[in-house]
Formats: sequence, C-alpha cells, structure tokens
Amino acid sequence: MSDAAADGFVELVDVDELWDGEMESFDVGDEEVLLVKVDGQVRAYDGICPHQGASLVEGELADGVVTCRAHEWRFDALTGEGVNPRDHCLHRHDVRVVDGVVQVRLRVHAAAE
Repeated sequence: MSDAAADGFVELVDVDELWDGEMESFDVGDEEVLLVKVDGQVRAYDGICPHQGASLVEGELADGVVTCRAHEWRFDALTGEGVNPRDHCLHRHDVRVVDGVVQVRLRVHAAAE
C-alpha cells in the first residue's frame, strides 16, 4: 500500500489483515513502525526498543504487553507506557482506520524524548 495522503497519513495494511493480539512491522520512509492490535484497537509505535535498538516485532505481544526480545523490556500495547521499567515508554504515532485501511502519520520526536 504505502500511499501518502495530503494530511501526512500513509496507508499500511487492511485492518482485517492485522489480527487481534498480533503485531507487525512496516517501513515508513526511514522509520520502522510497529502496529499492534489489542481488543480491536490498533496502535502505532516506533518499531525499535528505546533501550538498545532491538526490533520490537521480533519480541512478543501477550496479554496486552509488548516484550522486547533483547532484554525483556515490557510496554503496555495500548498506551506505550513502560511496564518494566516504568520510566521508559514507546514513541507513539497517529493511527486511524479509513475505509478498512490502517493509516499512520509519523510524529516527530520531541527533543526531551
């Protein structure tokens, strides 16, 4: 897919192709974006763990928690907030579903992140 809309959203995948309890990784420009679907809700995050840069899609999504394979850092799949450790979180991107297609707009990282 990968068509960019005028408002900066990029089409990634049909929502029906992303199963509940599943996560997938997509390249959007130079960024790896992780899509997760939990309880019918889709979220988009940077696809790289903030700890040491491991790809999160290689980890696990279970019970609403994304776990990085490298050092088992854990994040809430719906909020991106750190579960362990609590003081780190995933960088979240805008996501919407239009006509059954998941679209993502990358958010620029703030200097403090």
